[in-house]
Amino acid sequence: MGATRAQKEIYFIKLKELISKYPSIFIVNVDNVSSNQMHQIRVALRGKGVVLMGKNTMVRRALRTILSENPQFERLLPHVRGNIGFVFTDKDLKEVREIIVANKIAAPARAGAYAPKDVFALGIPTKIARGTIEISSEVQVVTAGSRIFDSGNAFAPEVLDIDEKVLIDRFMSGIQTIAAISLALNYPTVVSVTHSLVNSYKNLIALCLSTDYMFEGAQKAKEYLENPDAFAAVAAPAAAEAASAAVEAEVEEKAEEKEESDDDMGFGLFD
Repeated sequence: MGATRAQKEIYFIKLKELISKYPSIFIVNVDNVSSNQMHQIRVALRGKGVVLMGKNTMVRRALRTILSENPQFERLLPHVRGNIGFVFTDKDLKEVREIIVANKIAAPARAGAYAPKDVFALGIPTKIARGTIEISSEVQVVTAGSRIFDSGNAFAPEVLDIDEKVLIDRFMSGIQTIAAISLALNYPTVVSVTHSLVNSYKNLIALCLSTDYMFEGAQKAKEYLENPDAFAAVAAPAAAEAASAAVEAEVEEKAEEKEESDDDMGFGLFD
């Protein structure tokens, strides 16, 4: 039996409220999900997210009523197919995803059902070995798929598997690329200005070394080039002192270890 006009209006209002309140939406498959399991999922997500179910026809109609105010949700329409549900959230997406995944229960495969993971058919081809049929390779027959809708953009769930280190490394790689391009084009940007200042400082020192113009930083560089042995003589005592201190510390540590060993008197900790 289909929903009444009043039920549809209540559903449309509920959907609009959730969309306006929560910036992120998980689109989850609910094939073979029992009412008891759905209740457990709602309880597990309490305080973290809100589950909303509905027939696809009604969901699409509800989404179309808000497209004039929220055109970005048109990208959501192609994903409203099959047995799906929505989980609205404003919390950490990885944490909410872990809760959803933790409530999955294995179920027998059925024709036309959504595949939560890759499936391989083992037995193509086969060979006879010692009187039995032996599988010699695997063939992929189904590919997994799922979606996340966040602030008007649809993402595959694999984006949540990317850790912070990967994001930082990619971000730093982008910054380095921009800085290199900016320096090559002589076009200053926020990420290249530090390099430009350092390079300009080096150029000033080089200019001072080849002319009579001088400033404090260049004076030290000139003195080093004219008499590097003097700097080496100053640095040598400091290095020797540091090495001597390290040796003394090692000797003291060994002496302390010997004293502790002597105090044991041949007894263990629990004797």
